[in-house]
Amino acid sequence: MISLKKLERHQGLVQAMAQTRGVDLAGALTTGDLSATDLRSAVFRCTACSDPDACEEWLARHPDGADHTPPYCRNADTLARLAED
Repeated sequence: MISLKKLERHQGLVQAMAQTRGVDLAGALTTGDLSATDLRSAVFRCTACSDPDACEEWLARHPDGADHTPPYCRNADTLARLAED
């Protein structure tokens, strides 16, 4: 069972990574480009990451955004698709 604390941390990482890629998750939900199930799946994929500390460090090094995610990001494809829309 995944703890609430872990889910909250990874939800924050998914949101931060989306913002860094220029993706508005709330907007994507509103337009239907992303379903609630897709978002939930993204958070669960993130919880399977073996090094969320590295993700936080990567995000800290890209405060002004980035045109890519780190190579280990389990949501790279989803975020790339949404960044194109």
